[in-house]
Amino acid sequence: MRLSVIIILSLFVLVSSAQTPQELKSYLPKMQAWKITEEIEIFTPENLFERINGAAPLFIENNFREMTSMEYQKGENYITIQAYRHASPTDAFGMYTSERSEDLTFYPIGAEAQGDNMGLYFYVGSFYVKMSASEDTESNGKAMRQIAKLFAEKIDSQADYPEVFRKFPKEKSLPYTKFYTTTNYIGHEFLKGVYSCEYEDGGTTFQLFYMDGKSKEEMKTILDKYFTFTKQSLDFSEGKLLLKDKYNGNILCIWNGQYLVGIFNESGGVIPESDWLDRIQQSFFSK
Repeated sequence: MRLSVIIILSLFVLVSSAQTPQELKSYLPKMQAWKITEEIEIFTPENLFERINGAAPLFIENNFREMTSMEYQKGENYITIQAYRHASPTDAFGMYTSERSEDLTFYPIGAEAQGDNMGLYFYVGSFYVKMSASEDTESNGKAMRQIAKLFAEKIDSQADYPEVFRKFPKEKSLPYTKFYTTTNYIGHEFLKGVYSCEYEDGGTTFQLFYMDGKSKEEMKTILDKYFTFTKQSLDFSEGKLLLKDKYNGNILCIWNGQYLVGIFNESGGVIPESDWLDRIQQSFFSK
């Protein structure tokens, strides 16, 4: 009986922590001269295409669950908020990074945010939030940023990147280059659920990536596929590996049980091998 009560309470906590559309609307801050409209639109994987058409498959690939659309109005002016809830913060982060742009300005909102006076996009908790304004004005941009900051704090006041990025070396990492790729990382369908970040060392820019194969056997299967693709011998074992990828250049890796960490430069630049592999070993695998 006691176990059943614990299970029920646990389920209640999980359900209550997943903000409903009504709760999300209650998080919207009151803004002078702006009115929050009554209407809430809700979209699911079954009908998301009705709102965003061709972009829907990518959201679903990133485990999209529900989108809540809300709106502020000020006369003929409006700001629309689309809050996309995903199955986990990692999924939301992956969707956000898939649409990240180098042309926008970054802001300290949620875990990461970027935008301009026409739109604002941020990642917080299990949500990827997209905001848009009807007019390209500084006042609209300022209003969106004020709304977004307060809204994000209500969703998760301690928002941060996925925890695994704490393992990535901080030194020489480039800002706003953290990514999560659900599938087809660097063009290979067998590389799924990959975390990556860009670094610069000695004038060379490269990516460091990490993936969890869930088991040593599954990671061996993934590497077998990769070595088959590169036409290298399948006689390899745990430890340091070199993958000669004709599309992505040489990839230096460390295979440790269910985990794989690697570094590569798409332009073929020289990576300080011993130094970075030692850093990887220390950051990801030292106890």
